[in-house]
Amino acid sequence: MQDTTPPQPHPDHNENDAHNQAQAQAQAQGGGGGGGGVGRRQFVTGAVAAAGAVAAGALGTGTASAATAPAAGARKAPRTRKAAGRRVAIFGGGMGGLSTAHELAERGFEVTIYERKTWGGKNRSIPVPGTGTAGRKDLPGEHGFRFFPGFYQNLPDTMSRIPVPGGGNAAGNLQAGKEVSAYYDGTKIILPAAGSIEGTLSPESLLNFLSTGINVLGKVPLWEVGYFLQKMIAFVTSGPKRRYGQWENLSFAQFVNSDKMSQSYNELLVDMFTGTLVAAKPDKAGAHTMGKMAEAWVYSTLGLGGYAEPDRLLNAPTNESLIDPWMKHLRSLGVTFQIDATLEHLNVQDKQIASARVRGTNGTVDVQADHYVLAVPVERAVPLLNNDILAADPTLKSIANITTDWMNGIMFYLRQPINLGRGHVAYAAQPWALTSINQAQFWKDTKINETYGNGEVNDVLSMCISAWDVPGILYNKPARECTDEQIVNEVKAQLRAAIPWGPIVLNDFNIHSHFLDPAITGNGTPQAANAEPLMINKPGSWNHRPEATTALPNLFLASDYVKADINLATMEGANEAGRKAANGILQASGSNETPAKLFKMYLPDEFQGFYDEDDRRYDRGEANIFDLWDPVKP
Repeated sequence: MQDTTPPQPHPDHNENDAHNQAQAQAQAQGGGGGGGGVGRRQFVTGAVAAAGAVAAGALGTGTASAATAPAAGARKAPRTRKAAGRRVAIFGGGMGGLSTAHELAERGFEVTIYERKTWGGKNRSIPVPGTGTAGRKDLPGEHGFRFFPGFYQNLPDTMSRIPVPGGGNAAGNLQAGKEVSAYYDGTKIILPAAGSIEGTLSPESLLNFLSTGINVLGKVPLWEVGYFLQKMIAFVTSGPKRRYGQWENLSFAQFVNSDKMSQSYNELLVDMFTGTLVAAKPDKAGAHTMGKMAEAWVYSTLGLGGYAEPDRLLNAPTNESLIDPWMKHLRSLGVTFQIDATLEHLNVQDKQIASARVRGTNGTVDVQADHYVLAVPVERAVPLLNNDILAADPTLKSIANITTDWMNGIMFYLRQPINLGRGHVAYAAQPWALTSINQAQFWKDTKINETYGNGEVNDVLSMCISAWDVPGILYNKPARECTDEQIVNEVKAQLRAAIPWGPIVLNDFNIHSHFLDPAITGNGTPQAANAEPLMINKPGSWNHRPEATTALPNLFLASDYVKADINLATMEGANEAGRKAANGILQASGSNETPAKLFKMYLPDEFQGFYDEDDRRYDRGEANIFDLWDPVKP
């Protein structure tokens, strides 16, 4: 039996005005957005740029530096930004890249972010082209709705440092949902509401709270409810050795023995539980990850650990409420943004990164910096970890074992709002594991029909399809094999089967239009593909995930697959990874700046004795003391 104690965290638009054209000559990658793409003229500066352009013409090759002297008339950067070893090139403009840039720019580093596609990554809004009329904006689409559980701490802290128009900050754009609910066979089920535990927090008091809070309307045998809850108490009282050495290697379905239980147990407890919390599938999600999310959700619901309300959402489309203000703020800190910039190769010399080859609309260039941050998704990171990098850090080979799955959004634009739930909603027993949020109730200061579309849309039912490989109820085909029209019809049918008076509540006339995440292409053909899958926390995946720092002294990782305390592929996990990457750079550069704070998930002091005892039981090969029915031993 090996010691599996977890590793500890590392200590710790473009703008085309004259000003930005001048700044484009002063900085390494051009002015603050670079809608024209990566080109030699945007990478090289001052007289060198002019001479190079004449010599190279349209060749589009050369060397870029992330720090150069400012050209005449350009705004001068703070002197601290000119210190040696402070040039940072970040590849990827999603949550991880923006978070890294934020922490470093606040500490005087010279940062350039290169993004191949669009800012915000999977967290962005996706306007539906051509839908806005009479001066209104295009209808807002999303890769998937934005859900900010109360146990998110790192990301809200970052948001609290992003100014927004009219005063305040982006954290103020979070709105609390009033309930977390699910529909099952025409019945609405409200999950445990915020409250408190009378007396001392203990396994018994927590069990009493959960048993009174889970309302399954008599559809699940009472002994099965008890079985499920005692497994959850066993997890909550498990020490780190069992969590990382035992529960990490089981799926959640195995952990709660779903294959031995009734259909209602699986539909109302197992599937609804995982789908509501993180839109996950219990046979693929690890028990460690799901148990930790359930634990955090309960503590958030109880108002413990300084957590906020359990279910929070944005008060406007993501770009308007978060991404756009964030980029504006980062520009004010001196961060340079370069769009249409695809990282193709990281060049290694003497076991460190010497340069990065980036392709843009005008060809390729070699980017040089002091520190390099790979902030792209795992499926794009793996091909970039070439043999030279893997030779310098063999531990990075295991990243190739991390898996992804489809989990993408579909929006129904409604003529009239429908009241499905005052927060996050799941649809239990429906094969595609649907979850949704009605957006209009949270966009307090926005009248959708006056702001977006053609004036006929008054609500957005934003949904996530989590199970793309399970046959539907209309065509008996998985979503992967369905055409766009079939996907829409299946989603309507599954919603109508779940909610009371479904065909009347969600009638065809009220559905003005729909929007399916454009990352899904080739619908209904053998060439169906997903350009933006999501990392899946499968059993054992923790052991394949890297730290933000690598054995290459100037290469850092900042994406949701990096090891993070939240242990789930989320915005929060990517933000935490960005903070860890920034701290690694601070240490590597010898900076005396205060490291970025890394928030830890709450564990009650009252349970420390249980954690310590469980570690001892784990070492002796014994089950958790509360794992009474079908106990699982190491």
